[in-house]
Amino acid sequence: MTSPASDLPPLSGRSFAVLRELMVERQIAARGVHDPRVLAAMRKVPREAFLPEPMRDLAYEDAPVPIAAEQTMSQPYIVALMVEALLLQGGDNVLEIGAGSGYAAAVLAEIAGHVTTVERIAALADAAATRLAALGYGDVDVHRGDGTRGWPAAAPYDAIVVAAGGPQVPESLKAQLKIGGRLVMPVGADQHAQQLVRLTRLGEADFKREHLGDVRFVPLLGAEGWQQPEPAGRTARDRDDPR
Repeated sequence: MTSPASDLPPLSGRSFAVLRELMVERQIAARGVHDPRVLAAMRKVPREAFLPEPMRDLAYEDAPVPIAAEQTMSQPYIVALMVEALLLQGGDNVLEIGAGSGYAAAVLAEIAGHVTTVERIAALADAAATRLAALGYGDVDVHRGDGTRGWPAAAPYDAIVVAAGGPQVPESLKAQLKIGGRLVMPVGADQHAQQLVRLTRLGEADFKREHLGDVRFVPLLGAEGWQQPEPAGRTARDRDDPR
């Protein structure tokens, strides 16, 4: 996919702030994300700060960016789409599954009151916690654990977002959602393709399910997700993209 900024001068002649504004205008607002809080958060969070120095030139590309442990930083549009789909009101208690680089947690924290994020890979969890603390995101708690089981200690949640694709929505996550709360997650029987789903909890065992579009994410591994990762041979750019 061609970057919307590909017709601009080399990075050395521009600032990340300019690229961030172009990202919001061309990649996000132009595709239909209109929540002013989401757009403001995407304009504010320095995406490049969540990448290692050699990868920062790719921060505002219209694509996922590889990070450590064969994971990705999600495409900017996908981050904005999922955050908007949570229907945050401000001051919300949010659970994120899959901290990755910590970037999406920072975007969430610009709107929510508190964010709990769970990452199964220790090195990623440690790095995300360090970055978030250095940038002043004191209302984000990063935990190492099996995200398919959620984080009961901080439940119930107004919103839950899952940054990996599973065969179904884990029952543990559904149980930790407040009545009236929203859960957004890629769901599919194939590890290589999912539907982005929003569940709204209407009662103790009553959920409204909406389909928001086709996506591709890395697999959600854990006790209530996939037991094994997808076969080798697929690149990071193959994953975590709208289809």
